[in-house]
Amino acid sequence: MFIHIEDVSKNIGKRVNLRGWVYRQRSGKGIAFVILRDVSGTIQCVVKEDAKGFKDAQKASIESSVELSGKVRKDERAPTGYEVDVDEIKIIGESDNFPITEYQSTEHLLDVRHLWLRSRRLTNIFKIRSDVFGAIHDFYRSKGFFEIQSPSITATSCEGAGTLFELNYFGEKAYLTQSWQLYAEAVLPSLENIYCIAPSFRAEKSRTRRHLAEYWHAEAEMAWTNHDESMKLQEELITHIIKTVLKKRKKELLELGRDLKKLETVKPPFKRVTYNEALEILKKDGFKLKWGDDFGIKEEKQLTTHFDKPFFVTNYPKEAKAFYMKENPKDKKTYLCADLLAPEGYGEIIGGSERETDVNELIKRLKKQGEKIKNYEWYLDSRRYGSIPHSGFGMGIERLVMWICGIDHIRDTIPFPRTTTRIYP
Repeated sequence: MFIHIEDVSKNIGKRVNLRGWVYRQRSGKGIAFVILRDVSGTIQCVVKEDAKGFKDAQKASIESSVELSGKVRKDERAPTGYEVDVDEIKIIGESDNFPITEYQSTEHLLDVRHLWLRSRRLTNIFKIRSDVFGAIHDFYRSKGFFEIQSPSITATSCEGAGTLFELNYFGEKAYLTQSWQLYAEAVLPSLENIYCIAPSFRAEKSRTRRHLAEYWHAEAEMAWTNHDESMKLQEELITHIIKTVLKKRKKELLELGRDLKKLETVKPPFKRVTYNEALEILKKDGFKLKWGDDFGIKEEKQLTTHFDKPFFVTNYPKEAKAFYMKENPKDKKTYLCADLLAPEGYGEIIGGSERETDVNELIKRLKKQGEKIKNYEWYLDSRRYGSIPHSGFGMGIERLVMWICGIDHIRDTIPFPRTTTRIYP
């Protein structure tokens, strides 16, 4: 029976069977040291020349897969505090000249991404990513939400035509989805509270540390819900995810160098700052902006210096946001909307709003954007037949994982990142 490396400490003085990949190896006269890795960690294994398979231990190169058996010994000098004295080792799969060494360029690591995935850093990040997905599902299902999927191929724009990936759909023009938004509103009268986790696509020619062309989108739509109630749900969602990750992945966070105190302080309520207030903060900080300008990466990063946990920027100007948002009754130049920004320079992780219920207002906005109304008739029917107050929001999972892990680039939050310059592998 094989055990994982993380369980070695429970078997001091006992013989164990391990299997994994060679993380490091060095040999001397009559002895070989093999640092073995598996999904749970690494451990140093000592192989002497009287062990069965000693020659395999000597020739086992980086990323060779091996099986071994030996007795567990506590050793404070060992990197993990334990070692395995091996009496038998066997190479399962050879690794000839593994193309990643200690010092490599970022571009090379992206070229061999399929192999760099084995690094301890990415392993830790992907464990955290997995638990973020699990926490999202747990949260929504505990609230009575139903999970619903929507098409990835669509005939309409949701967030503006400028960031659509166009494709030929059997001779018709179609696009990769930017969001499930419009389809969610059609499903709403059936199930009322719904959510979806699926890829979204944005053809933004942005080469920044937080942009991907394909990313995973966690979206929710809620019936009979106003904007303030939606923001409250967002606070609860983020807090639940953080609590889950801290409970399950503290070791991985520490290995990534994350300051846990900055996550442990994340508790609702989150500060709410209007667009107008945020604009004044930025102007005092030396930014030259006029009313109506949207906030980009630099502006959001600067705003986060004023807060130590996530905060909302509310009531953006209409020209800065999508057509489906509800007009703010207290200021008709703005929408009942909000972006949730993560601190420490990470910026927007959630965008949400209350939805416009007036079909004529929606038609007017679509015409102003130059859209063909016939392409949206199915969507407009949701306002013609029993329209109700409702709200929703979308969260970029990679941006969230990036902040939780405290890492400096979004490409390391997903196994195979798609950017403006990267589609291989």
